[in-house]
Amino acid sequence: MNSICHVAVREIMQPPYLAAFLELSRTVFSMCAAFVALLGIGLLVAKDDISQARGLDKIVALTNLCFALPLAVFSTEHFCDASSLMKAVPSFMPWPLFWTYLVGVALISASLSIATKIEVRWSGLLFGIMMFTFVTMMDIPAAIAKGDRFAWALVLREMAFGGGGWVLAGTAMGGGRGLGKGLINVGRVLIGIAAIFYGIQHFLHPLGMPGVPLPKEMPPWIPARAFIDYATGIFLIVAGICFLLARKTRIAATYLGAWIVLTVVVIYGPVMIAALADPSTAVKVEGMNYFTDTLLFGGVILALARAATASAASSEMSSGVGST
Repeated sequence: MNSICHVAVREIMQPPYLAAFLELSRTVFSMCAAFVALLGIGLLVAKDDISQARGLDKIVALTNLCFALPLAVFSTEHFCDASSLMKAVPSFMPWPLFWTYLVGVALISASLSIATKIEVRWSGLLFGIMMFTFVTMMDIPAAIAKGDRFAWALVLREMAFGGGGWVLAGTAMGGGRGLGKGLINVGRVLIGIAAIFYGIQHFLHPLGMPGVPLPKEMPPWIPARAFIDYATGIFLIVAGICFLLARKTRIAATYLGAWIVLTVVVIYGPVMIAALADPSTAVKVEGMNYFTDTLLFGGVILALARAATASAASSEMSSGVGST
């Protein structure tokens, strides 16, 4: 995996690529600034959890960071590239520019709330509602019209994101009973469905970027591309079945979430760096979006691992109280 990073770094250090890397548009610069700012905030807030965790639980301790960082990056697009994004607003809705900016405000608000762990019960709940609104108003109609696998992959991605928001909210509410438990269960099912669908796609199309199966393929300089996709497919299908059956959810989500975060670092990271070295602003934005989209998917899965851990701890405490 180190060779992947070395190749990407060596390529961007060539003078033409370095010049392109430094010539950032306002949109790309803002996305990078948001990325760095939320990375710092998230690591500062999570440092105690990381130091106290053991093994793969250190990855689970990064749940809020993995979830919040992409939302901050996405929010900057809504402010800096509003004229393009407003075209996605359904034609029957008035004031498309207003809604574009409002979503940007909602995303940055949710990002800060989740990163700092302040009022996550509300930010997670409202973020989930927003994502399900997008699915109903835009994604499903587009998928029906297009009818291809990528469109449905986007539908399931947005539903998984919304489900992940509800898992965070449910965990913040206690998660053991009532609304909190219901939110976690809904999120678990939605994430499980997406995981199984994505896993199958990895076997049918084993050269795509791992995680969320979208059109971009892994660059030829990444070794063992098919093996990476098959391994990712196995993780996704097995974990998805565990999520739907509510069996071994914690361990399945921990391993799958850790694997997705690993692929983000060692595959999407170099791909994003190479994209930032490209002269085209569109390529730069695409590279950052692929990185952050997949990181958010990893955060969604880690949120499920954390919820299952909290539920197990609550059950143990209840058993302990009952036995005394």
